[in-house]
Amino acid sequence: MTPNPYLKKLGFSDNDRVMIWHADDIGMCHAGLAAYQELVDFGMLSSAATMVPCPWFRATAVTCHHLQSAHPHLDMGVHLTLTSEWAGYRWGPLSTCDAATGLLDEEGYFHRLTPAIQEHGRPEAVAVEIEAQLQKALAAGIDVTHIDSHMGSIFHPKFMPLYIELAQKYHIPALIPRWQAQNFLARGLDDHTAVHFSLWLQELEDSGFPLLDSLFVMPLDTHENRLDIARQHLDSLAAGIHYFIIHPAVDTPELRALAPDWRSRVADYALFTDEAWRKAAEASGVKAIGYRALRDVMRRQA
Repeated sequence: MTPNPYLKKLGFSDNDRVMIWHADDIGMCHAGLAAYQELVDFGMLSSAATMVPCPWFRATAVTCHHLQSAHPHLDMGVHLTLTSEWAGYRWGPLSTCDAATGLLDEEGYFHRLTPAIQEHGRPEAVAVEIEAQLQKALAAGIDVTHIDSHMGSIFHPKFMPLYIELAQKYHIPALIPRWQAQNFLARGLDDHTAVHFSLWLQELEDSGFPLLDSLFVMPLDTHENRLDIARQHLDSLAAGIHYFIIHPAVDTPELRALAPDWRSRVADYALFTDEAWRKAAEASGVKAIGYRALRDVMRRQA
């Protein structure tokens, strides 16, 4: 693959390895927000995204406002949310209570799993809902640096164009990898659709829209050997702009009650407050940026 054009736009060389260190699910619960505040102060984290429909969103907006003075380059995106996965802790759309939109399950919340929203969600309803979430974040005073997708639910042929249109309308980046046709084929798309989407992404990149060379998520199905897993990933990186996703949370009764994967979330929090990991990341030569840097270039081009 050709070098990522945003490397030079950001002042790097084509051979540099650049990383966005990103925390997901901020505002989903209090435990995640508490971890986020500590990780910002520790200094390794370079990006985060909040779940606007969730109960702790308002507190997240207030926290961002308080942190901004000490951390003027603070990154906060909107983790566009179309699913509500937990058994006893649920949330639903901001924009509607109408089951005909396909956004709601039989209990009146978002569907629990990505395939369900991708099957039933009407594109026009999804477009209204994701813009409502972005607008609520902006109205709450968050200087939104990007948008991305909770549980990857937006990454579907009928929703992806809406996602890009929203990003372009507000002149903000959207989390999108530099996928080729084979990447789409591996995710179940037919040959024609896979080629169409790969060409479309190339046109987006050529137009000045930032894309990422790789996405990596610290596993949520195991909490062990966190430092080794993270180091191995850094060792495997080629040149480009990469995305490293964690789901940090402090260990609380609330977290244990709602999230079966709570141990992994606590392990992510521990990793990103670990001096050994900070030193390993620095020694790797990988350079850190936030999404704000990509947004700034994107807006200058516009």
